[in-house]
Amino acid sequence: MGLTSHELLTLALMAALGAVVGTVLYWPRLARPGLPAVLGRITTILVTQLAVLVVVGLLVNNYFAFYSSWSDLLGTAHPAVQSVGAGTPGGGSSAPATARTLATENFQNGPPQRTGQLLTVRIGGGGSGLSTDGYVYLPPQYFQPGYAQQRFPALVVLTGYPGDARNLVTRLDYPGISLGLLRSGQQQPTVLVMLRSSPAMPRDTECEDVPGGPQAATYFTHEVPQAVAGAFRVIGQGRGWGIVGDSTGGYCALKLAMRDPAAFPAAASLSGYFKAAEDPTTGDLFAGDQQRRNEADLLWRLHNLPPPAVAELLAYSKDDPASVRDSTAFAAAVRPPMTASVSTVDHGGHNFETWTRLEPTALSWLSEHLAKPG
Repeated sequence: MGLTSHELLTLALMAALGAVVGTVLYWPRLARPGLPAVLGRITTILVTQLAVLVVVGLLVNNYFAFYSSWSDLLGTAHPAVQSVGAGTPGGGSSAPATARTLATENFQNGPPQRTGQLLTVRIGGGGSGLSTDGYVYLPPQYFQPGYAQQRFPALVVLTGYPGDARNLVTRLDYPGISLGLLRSGQQQPTVLVMLRSSPAMPRDTECEDVPGGPQAATYFTHEVPQAVAGAFRVIGQGRGWGIVGDSTGGYCALKLAMRDPAAFPAAASLSGYFKAAEDPTTGDLFAGDQQRRNEADLLWRLHNLPPPAVAELLAYSKDDPASVRDSTAFAAAVRPPMTASVSTVDHGGHNFETWTRLEPTALSWLSEHLAKPG
C-alpha cells in the first residue's frame, strides 16, 4: 500500500473515525477511579490523537508531495553517494555521462506523432559519480517525418527539495502544459528533462559542488546535458538549453545559469529563493569557505561579480512577501549584459497550484530565448 495511495488514506480515515467512536463509547467505563481507568483514559486519548495526526500528515504529504513512497520517507530509496575524488568541478573527468531509458509510455495514450512520448530515465553523471532517475518528454515533432533529421532545444526542469520528479509530470503537468502551448503556437517543440533538484538524496545539495562531497553543479551543468545529447536528438549546449524550477529548483536554475551562461543562457525561477539554504538537510556545503558561501548568494554575485550574459525570469505570487521583496531587489541589481524579466500572479502560496499557474508564461518565455529546432 503506497504512501500516497487512496487506499492508505481511506484506511487511516477509518482508523481515526474508529478511534473517536471507540473513545466516546468506552469513556463511561473508564470514568471510574483507579489507576487502570486513568491509564485507559490516557491511552484512548493518545491513540485518538495519533490516528488524527496520521490522517493530517497523509493529507499534507499528498498535497505538497514531500515524500512519494515509504522508502523515500524512510531514506532507504537512495544509497549513499560516493563522490569524493570521483570527479572535478566543471566536468573535468573524461568518464562519459549516460542516459538509460527504463520505461516508455505514449503521453496521454495518444500516438507519439500527436501527443509525444514520456520516458523514465536514469541519468548517470560519469565523472561526478552521481545518478538520479527522472523523466524525459519528447514532443510530437520528434516523431514526425518532417523533423526526422532535426535536433531540438531542451529544458532541464527541477523540483523543489525534497520533491519527486514524478510530481513534475503529475502535479505540475509540465508535459501537458508544454503540449498545450505547442498546439497554440506559444512554445516551440522542446525536449523536457525533468529531475529532482538534488542528485544525492536524501541530502539537499543546493546544486553546489560540495568540497569533498557531491558535485551537483557539475552534474546538472555538464553531465546531464552530455548524457541527454548522447541519447536524444537535442541541440548542443549554448542557446539550445535552458533551465527552470520551483522553490529550491528555481534557486538552482538561476544560480547555475549565472555561473555558466554558456551552458544555460536562459533560466526561469518559480518562487525560487536567492541564497543557499544551510540546515541539517544540507550539511556543510562550503567547508568553511566564505568565498564559496558568498558566491552561492545570488544578490552578492550581482553586487560583486561581473554580470553574466544570461536572461532570467522571476515568477512568483504577490501574496508571497519574501518572493516579492527578494525578486524586486534582485531585478533592481541586474546590469547588462544580463537581463531579468518578471511574471506574477496576484494570489497564491508557495505550492503546486501557484506554480502551475506560473508555468505557461515561464515555458513560453524560455522558448523565446532558445534556439529553434534544426
